[in-house]
Amino acid sequence: MCLGIPGRIIAITDATRLMAMAEVSGVRREVNVACIADGPLEGLIGEWALIHVGFAMSRIDADEAEKTLEALRDLGEAQEALEAMAEGQRALEANP
Repeated sequence: MCLGIPGRIIAITDATRLMAMAEVSGVRREVNVACIADGPLEGLIGEWALIHVGFAMSRIDADEAEKTLEALRDLGEAQEALEAMAEGQRALEANP
């Protein structure tokens, strides 16, 4: 399974190499935009894209980006709850 994280392109860092700076949940990371470049690279600034292993794989709109980020946050919260439940179960088993 391939997981793409929504990120917003905030700057072009190296037009020759098709590299841009993307902000993903407050974290900035340089990504390759070859898969989404279809005109002047400056046109990508402010656009949302799904980012996977250093590549902007596809453009998405702001609404889809927000829904995806919300789902990822919910999954993180669910994972934390599952880990807490598992820890509680281990504690019960250790102290019968």
